[in-house]
Amino acid sequence: MRHGMANKKLNRTSEHRKALLKNMLNTLIKYEQIKTTLPKAKFLKPQADKIITLGKKDNLHTTKQLVSKLQDIKSANKVKKTLSKRYEKRSGGYTRIIKAGYRYGDNAPMAIIELVDRDLEAKRVDKKKKDTKKETSKTEEKKQATA
Repeated sequence: MRHGMANKKLNRTSEHRKALLKNMLNTLIKYEQIKTTLPKAKFLKPQADKIITLGKKDNLHTTKQLVSKLQDIKSANKVKKTLSKRYEKRSGGYTRIIKAGYRYGDNAPMAIIELVDRDLEAKRVDKKKKDTKKETSKTEEKKQATA
């Protein structure tokens, strides 16, 4: 019999699994591509597709459901405003899993899960842009210190 086989347990308690899923969903929405283990990616894929499908329906109830599932208003807004517009003609399959070899330490199978037609600039959201004025002043200071 197959009772209690609804989803993968990932060797975690239910609370840890829920927190893991929420964090991975938020990260996937923010950066549009993440690298993780293959079982986690397979666990995340249907949930991410459901979140984007939910975001395509534009009403208050779905917005509240998104905020409840993601626990992050920025991610919910990105799903509602950006991703739902991007995938309005697509009827499913918003994510893809690409196998990425094995991890060095424990030989775990790794995978990259990403949104289809993703924005390449989304990966650089948190990276600070280099300030040319500061760089030139630092190089001048180094030249003066060596001279």
